[in-house]
Amino acid sequence: MNLTQEDLADAIRHHLGFNRMKSDHVVKSLLETIKKTLEHGEDVLITGFGKFCVKHKRQRRGRNPQTREDLMLAARRVVTFKWSERLRDKINGEI
Repeated sequence: MNLTQEDLADAIRHHLGFNRMKSDHVVKSLLETIKKTLEHGEDVLITGFGKFCVKHKRQRRGRNPQTREDLMLAARRVVTFKWSERLRDKINGEI
């Protein structure tokens, strides 16, 4: 099952009694805040859930798998996720 923005908005509407427009706005605002924080190179910590981290990757050699041509992959930033111990324990049925 995939969890969509609409699913999150429905959950907020159900649990908090917000109308559709307000719950959609809450979800979009939250996701936009997370995106902007990551764009600025800052990590996002959600206690009890996990941490989104911006990592820097150096330039490196790579290979096109179709043509087997060697090429240089540019330096870039990637987002990683490290889950919290609480989430890990919940997923593994330890809580």
